[in-house]
Amino acid sequence: MATYRQIQLDVKAKHGVTVQSCWIAHVKELNGISTRPAPNRRSKERVKPCPDKIRPFIESSMRYFGMI
Repeated sequence: MATYRQIQLDVKAKHGVTVQSCWIAHVKELNGISTRPAPNRRSKERVKPCPDKIRPFIESSMRYFGMI
């Protein structure tokens, strides 16, 4: 399984977009991949969900790494 940093670098190289780690966690959650709770997360609800236009970039990177 790829790290968040590997996904960030892959998306940046292929699409020129810098993604936030919370966006990656949201996409993982949407695709049924379990995540651990972040130690700095204050509430159960996601404060910064992944924008709809960025989601396909993250999902394509996750497919590249064989995560989905």
